[in-house]
Amino acid sequence: MFVPLNAPRRGTGRKENPKMTANETKHTRVQQEMIFQQASINDVEAIAALHTESWQRHYRGAYLDSFLDGEVLADRFAVWHARLMAPSAAHFTIGAFQSDAVVGFVHMILDEDPHWGTLLDNLHVTYGLKRQGIGRRLLTEAARELVQRCPADRRFYLWVLAQNTAAQAFYAACGGTRVETTLRGPFPGGGRALSHRIAWPDAAVLVSTLSRGG
Repeated sequence: MFVPLNAPRRGTGRKENPKMTANETKHTRVQQEMIFQQASINDVEAIAALHTESWQRHYRGAYLDSFLDGEVLADRFAVWHARLMAPSAAHFTIGAFQSDAVVGFVHMILDEDPHWGTLLDNLHVTYGLKRQGIGRRLLTEAARELVQRCPADRRFYLWVLAQNTAAQAFYAACGGTRVETTLRGPFPGGGRALSHRIAWPDAAVLVSTLSRGG
């Protein structure tokens, strides 16, 4: 369920399909407990904490340990405070909320690249809730929002670390195509690493495909 900014966060009340597999039923239950909504300044601390935990878990070897074990939380708090304190037409953040707790988020920066379009800058899900369809829903809702905001240019892309093979598999399963590999950095706190650019030519096609379970 996606609801507008400032709308009340509550369950959807949808019933399960008795023909679903056990895994599909589990995913459905998780989805029923979720609200997908634009993030606000009230979510800064939770998003910064989740972003920090995800970087610490998945980005070692690319980002410096001194940064990941030190100032990363303060860095992420400053970034998210700036983003959410002053909403802009140039970017947006959608959060996944379970019982009002942030369990995932996605952030897009519109028209970031003249050739590849909008940048999907961040997509992270609480580690204990991975493989429950939350990342897929966040990607779908972000693509849907992009179509609404930029109907004339629905291209988007992201960068993923070459070492993050799980994320690469996820994006490939969602229709993303690897179009470039390059050494990127320095990252926040220092460090460089090979990264892949993953691109989608049309967010509307992605929404249609993922919405029907493709």
